[in-house]
Amino acid sequence: MKLRATYLKDFIALIFPQLCQACGNNLITGEELICTACQYDLPYTNFHQQADNVVARQFWGRIDLQSAYVLLYFSKGGRVQNMMHQLKYRNTPKIGNRLGEIAGKQLVTAACYNDIDIIIPVPLHPRKLKQRGYNQSAQFAEGLAQKLNKPVDTVNLIRLKHTDTQTKKSRFLRYENMKDVFGVCNAEQLAGKHILLVDDIITTGSTLEACGLELLKIPGVRVSVAAIAYAE
Repeated sequence: MKLRATYLKDFIALIFPQLCQACGNNLITGEELICTACQYDLPYTNFHQQADNVVARQFWGRIDLQSAYVLLYFSKGGRVQNMMHQLKYRNTPKIGNRLGEIAGKQLVTAACYNDIDIIIPVPLHPRKLKQRGYNQSAQFAEGLAQKLNKPVDTVNLIRLKHTDTQTKKSRFLRYENMKDVFGVCNAEQLAGKHILLVDDIITTGSTLEACGLELLKIPGVRVSVAAIAYAE
């Protein structure tokens, strides 16, 4: 019976091949979403081994962070862009979970993330959430949570305003676009906690900065940040 199920699965895969979300090649039995070759050869930053990495330095003087991390380098036309496109625009939320699991495996080895209390994804505006059907940052957070064994909070940090896309804005305009966009509900539930704030891509860091500054208004809160990719 088990052998028959395997044959059936292989037959279906022959007709409807499952493709790697990074390179587009066919996945083989045992592979899921990302092929083995890509999983070993993606442009990993290894920032979990470097406290003063380029992303951490980007926030210096702007916001008091405990630590900053991204999993991958982003480049136009590359495999990371392919995955991010599938995650954000092709209804493939599971790629966020998978990348979160990979990132979580790295972060469990980094001492500065050992005392994280809770993981909070950057929220989408309800209009955008309804349009997309899921929050890609929350999918990443769920994958992280599985490996870090920490809870995910998707209700206490909220987006108060719908904003235009950040893609073609300068650093200053991105910062201006994020002013007064986020708020916190039930701040007492977060008081005294070390929060891991997560997003999908870091460019100027204006979105994470706006979220982090709002969270740091809560007594005793410490904030670290993590993201899937960094676009230089």
